[in-house]
Amino acid sequence: MIDRLNIVKQRFDEVSDLIIQPDIISDQKRYIQLNKEYKDLKKIVDKAEEYKTLLENIDEANEIIKDGSDAEMVEMAELELEEATEKVEKLEEEINYLLIPQDPEDAKNVMVEIRAGTGGDEASIFAGDLYRMYIKFCADKGWKTEVVDANEGTSGGFKEIIFSITGEDVYGDMKFEAGVHRVQRVPQTETQGRVHTSAATVMVLPEAEEFDVELDMSDVKIIRTTSTGPGGQSVNTTYSAIQLKHIPTGIEAKCQDQKSQHKNLEKAIKVLRSRLYEAELAKKQAEDAAKRKSMVSSGDRSAKIRTYNYPQGRVTEHRIGLTMYDLDNIMNGDIHRIVEELKLAENAEKLKESGGML
Repeated sequence: MIDRLNIVKQRFDEVSDLIIQPDIISDQKRYIQLNKEYKDLKKIVDKAEEYKTLLENIDEANEIIKDGSDAEMVEMAELELEEATEKVEKLEEEINYLLIPQDPEDAKNVMVEIRAGTGGDEASIFAGDLYRMYIKFCADKGWKTEVVDANEGTSGGFKEIIFSITGEDVYGDMKFEAGVHRVQRVPQTETQGRVHTSAATVMVLPEAEEFDVELDMSDVKIIRTTSTGPGGQSVNTTYSAIQLKHIPTGIEAKCQDQKSQHKNLEKAIKVLRSRLYEAELAKKQAEDAAKRKSMVSSGDRSAKIRTYNYPQGRVTEHRIGLTMYDLDNIMNGDIHRIVEELKLAENAEKLKESGGML
């Protein structure tokens, strides 16, 4: 453990020196990568200092106990030894998890797409519920959200909604939300009081930077139309809505949320770039998952990941067999425990692959 931590400290010192070099600062891509590495390494280095201090305390306590000349000091040393040993075991576990190589995508901002699935109007209402759940979760995390495009349902909610999330390590948390979410409840439109099952699909796309995807605009067909849906006369009569089609892949993106054509074009390009990036990432994730047999983040968009059962007030996270009877709070944005449990499951899987000690 100490040898591994010394290597980390050596790399931390190297990165600390690199990020203040003028040529690195002028290279945006390299600077962002190194700054992220610096932050990640600093977490380990701080824990390593704490770990080394505890080991020194254990050695000192053992020396006092071995000497045995002062009964009072021996008693204090035994207490110190017991406390430090417990802390060391916990700290070793934390450090082992920190030493697991992080997914470079985890630090990215994201585009989230929620689409109503089976269930008609009720599916649209549920898609709206999921959107509000995520907005509240993001507010708790201190992340900023912005709607990119929305297609409202006939009885409320959304047939489709796309929104961006910006903040610290957004993809690292939100990637676990990708998949099919299922709801079981009595729909507002149901007169017989029968429980129906509806679904919505969530896609989480890491937002691609310009240096992640080389997007040649000569490969992109741009269609300008008037916006549809609510928004008032100025929105619906101006050619401000933008639809993009990437000709080589057929991937499309659109935005009509803003009155400005320029802003809609800017947002649509962001969505298109992220979809192109995610398409490549999904292939890689599927390959990795096939190797690791991972059920936590497999990249499989059709996988049913979670059920929200209203009659029983129950939420079931199928990938890790977690059941919580706290539906109201969860729908109010409190998905923190679910996300943390999924992270733990994924890290445990990675740790197991590495042989339990990195």
